[in-house]
Amino acid sequence: MTKTISILAAALAGATAAAWCGDRPHPDPAKMIDLTYTISPSSPHWPGEGYHPFRAEVSATLAKDGVYSRNYCSPEHLGTHVDAPNHFESGQVGVDAILLEDLVATAIVFDVSAKVSSDPDAVLTMADIRRWEQANGAVPDGAIALLRTGWGARIGDFAAYKNADGEGNLHFPSFSIEAARFLILERGARALGVDTLSIDPGVSKGFEVHHIVNGAGRYGLENVADLDRLPPRGATLIVAPMKIAGGTGGQARIFAVLP
Repeated sequence: MTKTISILAAALAGATAAAWCGDRPHPDPAKMIDLTYTISPSSPHWPGEGYHPFRAEVSATLAKDGVYSRNYCSPEHLGTHVDAPNHFESGQVGVDAILLEDLVATAIVFDVSAKVSSDPDAVLTMADIRRWEQANGAVPDGAIALLRTGWGARIGDFAAYKNADGEGNLHFPSFSIEAARFLILERGARALGVDTLSIDPGVSKGFEVHHIVNGAGRYGLENVADLDRLPPRGATLIVAPMKIAGGTGGQARIFAVLP
């Protein structure tokens, strides 16, 4: 926990440009990047049976009740969210029990958007990781590994975002099995995150990447926004999921502090 606080304090201090408000550091807004999509009825959700769009209804109004309030209903796996370790593996913790020190980490960003532009089923491969490490150094232990595919350009069109073919098979990019296994088991990544519906590619039927990640007690981040605004390494990522008891996941505010 002390290490986590030190990491966050260093990130905030680096973003302040010596700006202070009383005795509290005030981060430079230009160095803080929100990676979260606003939750609304058009938010992407996993297109499976039992899932549904976000719904909200007014329960009280200022004019009638003197207070404005709403009720809402949402799948755990909708919009920018966390996949908890118990999502695909028994005996693992829910979103409420993810350790705080695992929710703050150095972010690294792989960019496969060039090959995704011609192949929606493209995945991050070991060759991609090796090229990244040649340019940026070894993936640091305990990092959160993010995958930029450029898929966020489709976020306003759910049909294009899930990209189902005539037989209902989904086609969108993500991590390969080999890349996930290497990042989680060899490089000790705290989490994998992606700007698509899933840390598994759309064509996956066995959700092997989820099993690798959750089986190691790690979590996933899906529908992450604006990854093009982050450098390949050096930013600090803060993940703040809803603390749902036993939750298999939950909406999260994810943001980065640039060095």
